[in-house]
Amino acid sequence: MSLERPSAVAGTEGADQAAPDSVVAAHALDRRTRAAARTHLLRAGGLLALLAALLFCAVLSIAVGAKDIPLPVVWNAVWNPDGGYDTSVVWELRMPRTVLGVFVGAALGLAGALMQGLTRNPIAEPGILGVNSGAAAAVVVAIFVFGLTSPTAYVWFGFVGAAVAAVLVYALGSRGRTGATPVRLALAGTAVAAVLQGLVYGITVIDEFVFDQIRFWQVGSLVGRDLELFLRIWPFLAVGIVLALALGPALNTIALGEDLAAALGAHINRTRTLVALAIVLLCGGATAAAGPIWFVGLIVPHVARSMVGPDQRWMLPYSALLAAILLTGADIVGRVLPATGELEVGIITALVGAPVFIMLVRRRRMAQL
Repeated sequence: MSLERPSAVAGTEGADQAAPDSVVAAHALDRRTRAAARTHLLRAGGLLALLAALLFCAVLSIAVGAKDIPLPVVWNAVWNPDGGYDTSVVWELRMPRTVLGVFVGAALGLAGALMQGLTRNPIAEPGILGVNSGAAAAVVVAIFVFGLTSPTAYVWFGFVGAAVAAVLVYALGSRGRTGATPVRLALAGTAVAAVLQGLVYGITVIDEFVFDQIRFWQVGSLVGRDLELFLRIWPFLAVGIVLALALGPALNTIALGEDLAAALGAHINRTRTLVALAIVLLCGGATAAAGPIWFVGLIVPHVARSMVGPDQRWMLPYSALLAAILLTGADIVGRVLPATGELEVGIITALVGAPVFIMLVRRRRMAQL
């Protein structure tokens, strides 16, 4: 009897100690769950706020321009077009610029986020795959060889050129035993972009007609585009946007490192291929329509990352909305800032993006992704 009583007491004490431990663990799990729910709620609220800001920018883009049109007249032209001059300005000039600004901006922001997420390089941008240079070279060749002058005519050459350049970069970067590593892709993209830019500069120097045709397109512009052009490229942009948003979980896994990602069952080569396809669809279509617009795909992902962290599931939609707001807002500023004429949207994004990029470079958190 004396031997059994101490064991019973010890068992009771162990149970009493286990009970508080389980309660503490349950409370800790509950706190983490509540914190995660609050974080998701805040991020969803941020997306709604960005959607509201984008809607405001779109309305402002339709209402504001180089020609002063009263707001009631703009409203009436949108909902009750009468074929007058003001209606033509709204539907033929401002509406296409607004729609293209939203979709091209979202495409560039997503393409930049995908590039940085895939290569884990904080200064990566869509041009690192030679997409911009490939589109520019194809457009120059189309104008030089075939004499095309309409954006709706040479947009397909720009799209095909962007795709060919991306495939060429991937083929060069994937040669060898190590395959298509981020560093090899970056080096191959830089080399291909340099060659293609040399081709563009060579043709524009010797042919004045080509120079006159692409000088505004090469800066990056939404001027002179119509809704027909948007209707030609929107299927590619839509597929690219959906594909990019669906790749968020896979990019999160790759961010853990290739060895750990492979151990977790991630298909690294398939993810790289899909990311490259999404970049071609997004940046190729955007560049073919509006020309090479710099800094949007470079700085916007960093702004999105500072707001929601490195989780690609949230960073990708944030990048799309922020880039759309940036490009639409830059186009508005380019219309109203000069006393006479307009500034191309590519100039405004460069003026805004350069100092922001310098500020981001000086931050330590940008050193690694």
